[in-house]
Amino acid sequence: MQPTSRTLLANGLRHHVLEWDGGGRTTLLCLHGFLDLAWAFHQVAPALAARGYHVVAPDLRGHGETERVGAGGYYHFMDYLLDVADLADALGRERLALVGHSMGGSITGYFAGAFPERVWRGVIMEGIRIPEVAPESMPHRVEEWIHGVRRARAHGQKVYRSLEEAAARIRLHDPLCPEAEARFIAERGTRPVPGGVAWLHDPLHVTRAPYAFRTDHARAFWQAARCPVLLVEGALSERVPIDYPQRLAAFPDARRVVVEGAGHMMMRHRPEAVARVVLEFLEA
Repeated sequence: MQPTSRTLLANGLRHHVLEWDGGGRTTLLCLHGFLDLAWAFHQVAPALAARGYHVVAPDLRGHGETERVGAGGYYHFMDYLLDVADLADALGRERLALVGHSMGGSITGYFAGAFPERVWRGVIMEGIRIPEVAPESMPHRVEEWIHGVRRARAHGQKVYRSLEEAAARIRLHDPLCPEAEARFIAERGTRPVPGGVAWLHDPLHVTRAPYAFRTDHARAFWQAARCPVLLVEGALSERVPIDYPQRLAAFPDARRVVVEGAGHMMMRHRPEAVARVVLEFLEA
């Protein structure tokens, strides 16, 4: 099944959305990771739609074909929750499930806690492994943020000479990614520019945000979630914080599954296995 594409206004920004409509009453709102795009779900979504789910995947703000924040704006994490609330209002059917990877998984955990009555199920793929940052580092972090934003605004996006070079960059950071998948993402995640191609995401995304992750804040959201939550991990992923067991235990109703042969970018590595564990969870 090929997705349809449309544009929706959410939180004042035009969001590009892919939709695989299986015709059912349950909407799976799929949220991609940092510097990724909606097409990240292209190998998983058809299997979910084939079981009758209404699968939608937006490009999150400043990613893919969704609008950037514009002059004077920045990407503060809680902005994503308002975006998702608006998208859920516009797209959701009788039941809403969130399926998030990495940053999208973090958004899922926060949203499920902020709106426990709205979320029927939550799937978090490698979304609670964010490293803790020491509070005493915050003054320097804010200084770095200001310098980083100024550089990004002055220099813009890095240019790659060709799609092949952009695809090679993906595989440099993700050696488990098949060549064909790297090419697929590069074709849909870049735009032609003088001298080659550049990624579609806003250069501001490569700056380090001024507000660091706080486990105590996140735990309050996780503890407030009332829906069953599936925590999916790649067996080959190395992102495991020392307090990970305590983070898992914060969810009132959670189960954990490990996808063998997959790393952090599991939907590239083992898409069939990811689709299978998600379906087993949704249909349990």
